[in-house]
Amino acid sequence: MGSLQDELRQSKPFQSLRQELVLQIARTSAVLMHAWEQSLRLYGITLTQYNVLRILRGAGNTGLSRNDVADRLVTQVPDVSRLLERMVRSGLVLRVRDTVDRRMVTATITERGMAILAELDTPSYLVADERLAHMPDADVQTLIRLLEVARTSAHCPAAKR
Repeated sequence: MGSLQDELRQSKPFQSLRQELVLQIARTSAVLMHAWEQSLRLYGITLTQYNVLRILRGAGNTGLSRNDVADRLVTQVPDVSRLLERMVRSGLVLRVRDTVDRRMVTATITERGMAILAELDTPSYLVADERLAHMPDADVQTLIRLLEVARTSAHCPAAKR
């Protein structure tokens, strides 16, 4: 595939180099995430649900509050409570209300959720490896570093350039 401008069939040039960069990141993310979502569809879960399952698996038996899950998501979603409730209905997550502080609800991964993750661990890594196999490791490491700089800077934009 050619340039992003060609891929989007855009006749006018981008307004700035940084605008092109942001669109490159967004388009590349969309292409890679689409491939990943296709592999998850076979298991009846979304990419966000997969992310929640991985977060809860990492939390262990103690589980996490809704806010803690929300803070750790790769992609922010508007209503984590509703997402968790759908996952409870699907048998992927268990929510338990604290007996002392009734306002506190902890989410944990179920055995079914763990089983799905166990089946998905290898295929999900393969999607990334297959889609980016053409890139040398040194380029991947450089891109990771540059994206970390861009993401960190996006959280607190500089006053001047």
